[in-house]
Amino acid sequence: MNATRTQDQALQARAWWREPMVWLMIGGPLVVVVASLVTAVIAARGADPVLNLQERGGVSERSAAPDAMTPALQARNHAATAKP
Repeated sequence: MNATRTQDQALQARAWWREPMVWLMIGGPLVVVVASLVTAVIAARGADPVLNLQERGGVSERSAAPDAMTPALQARNHAATAKP
């Protein structure tokens, strides 16, 4: 009779929070949400400052010294073009 009672107790449904599979299903998306919030906070606190390219009376820094940028621009354009 004692064995029957333990089998009946084992067959009874447990509360949903006591099932390990439920925590696996809830835990995965919850970890993703927490990680995205942490990433957003890090991005907001460590954001780079916005550069004002219209300094010096409407002349941007790039156009102020075109000779100094020419080698870098040529190298960038050469690397970006497709090879025949």
